[in-house]
Amino acid sequence: MNRDIVGRHVHLTDEIKDYINSTIDGFDKYNLDVISVHSIISADDKHGKPQITFEFVMNIAHQDTVVVKQKHQELHAAIDIAADRMAKILRRHKDKVHSHDATKLSEVFQSEIQDAIAHEMEKMEDEIVPMRLDSYKPIDIQEALDTLKESKEDFTVFYDKDDNFRVMYKMENGQFGLY
Repeated sequence: MNRDIVGRHVHLTDEIKDYINSTIDGFDKYNLDVISVHSIISADDKHGKPQITFEFVMNIAHQDTVVVKQKHQELHAAIDIAADRMAKILRRHKDKVHSHDATKLSEVFQSEIQDAIAHEMEKMEDEIVPMRLDSYKPIDIQEALDTLKESKEDFTVFYDKDDNFRVMYKMENGQFGLY
């Protein structure tokens, strides 16, 4: 990252340069591809009162140039306010670039449950045999009831006339249930 500190009508001391450089170092935490940062300090009189203008001009790769300009009576205050504004802009940009891909806690639990189910299914692979229904033709509920009464099975699986997947089963009291 290229750094440039310019003073217009202001004498730049080493303390001011170090303060600006340490402020710029704080922008590294956003992990953006910053090409250059120009810091411009200028002093002028407005209505007879001295005023300091501090400006950050930051070039970020694959983005437009970000410019933050702050006026204040004190130099350090102007630098701090401009740095806060620049940090807010960089944080928003980082959130756009690095979308919120954080895994939610519910997704972690969901994946753990799915892993446990898959592990249990692997254990029972020899015991469970997948079967296909004999007929995919829809039948009446009465036909399914007659078929279940005639068979020795405890339940039957079928599609009804509304194309709903249904299960009819024998209950212990001799009645039939429909799911």
